Amino acid sequence: MTLTEFCYAMPKVELHVHFEGSIRPETVLKLAERNGVALPADTLEGLKDWYQFTDFPHFVQVYVAVTKCIKTADDLEMIMREFLEGQKAQNVLHSEVTYTASTIETFCGIPWPEQHAALLRGMEYGKMELGVTCGLILDIVRGHPLERAMQVTEWATTSEGVVALGLAGEEIKGTLEYAPCVALAYERNLPWIPHAGETTGPQTIRDCLAIGNPTRIGHGVRAIEDLTLVAELRDRGILLEVSPSSNVAVGGVSTLADHPLPRLMDEGVMVCLNSDDPPMFSTSINEEYARCAEAFDLNEDILYTLVMNAVNGALVSDERRAELRLAVREGFAELQEEAEEA
Repeated sequence: MTLTEFCYAMPKVELHVHFEGSIRPETVLKLAERNGVALPADTLEGLKDWYQFTDFPHFVQVYVAVTKCIKTADDLEMIMREFLEGQKAQNVLHSEVTYTASTIETFCGIPWPEQHAALLRGMEYGKMELGVTCGLILDIVRGHPLERAMQVTEWATTSEGVVALGLAGEEIKGTLEYAPCVALAYERNLPWIPHAGETTGPQTIRDCLAIGNPTRIGHGVRAIEDLTLVAELRDRGILLEVSPSSNVAVGGVSTLADHPLPRLMDEGVMVCLNSDDPPMFSTSINEEYARCAEAFDLNEDILYTLVMNAVNGALVSDERRAELRLAVREGFAELQEEAEEA
């Protein structure tokens, strides 16, 4: 068994993947045809070419166009079902999915209660039919007015299946102004997981730490530019949700070989691997593990640690965490046994 085959077969948990950004070209084509939406391409190959990341404005264009293909709550349920089927096929046991309810409401006209019910139906299908679980991270979009952000916070703190409040979008559009949202989330015992340190430097991460105590940080890789901050992240036990291919694509890191993942691990920071917006960055969670294993010479023990970091950082019940730990432990042992016998 090659290391790539091992990466594909091993059990995993994924904590940083965007619902809208995970929609496969096949699903987008199906939605566009069903809902009469015109796209820049009307074939699967053409759509895959259009999906290819070129720059951030193009990424936003694709993201918005994909979102506009969603017209009904049933579309959302279908996307969730197909997403979880894809996770199951990659041996992902549990996912925590960032979901931008405000954008779906604005572009698609679907009220949050209808969105929520559809997503729960899809998540129940995943649990009962596929044996995989999922939690939602409802995110605030940077640049949106505080009033809108507070509305999202209200949805997040009162809705079943939502495990955290998120903060996403372009980092330069602000962080500190959303402190009242974080305060409300904490008042209602909902964790906060912001995107930070992806395309801007360490200060955005510091801003996030200033207005709350994040359970995890999405990306966070630019922390490496400030070793005092790195030490603080390590000492506070904050898990960084690292998405290497995405970091390279958007320009936060020049090449995969230059990615700070191994340096962060050497500094004792907890990290886990994720796919972010997989079809848009020509990747998958399987590929992220395989690419990093090859680029940084990660052995099976390090891969096990990365997966267990995700298990330990997941926002699940103690019972579910115990199940995940056991499944990962047994899955790795079985694969290692197969590798030794081969």
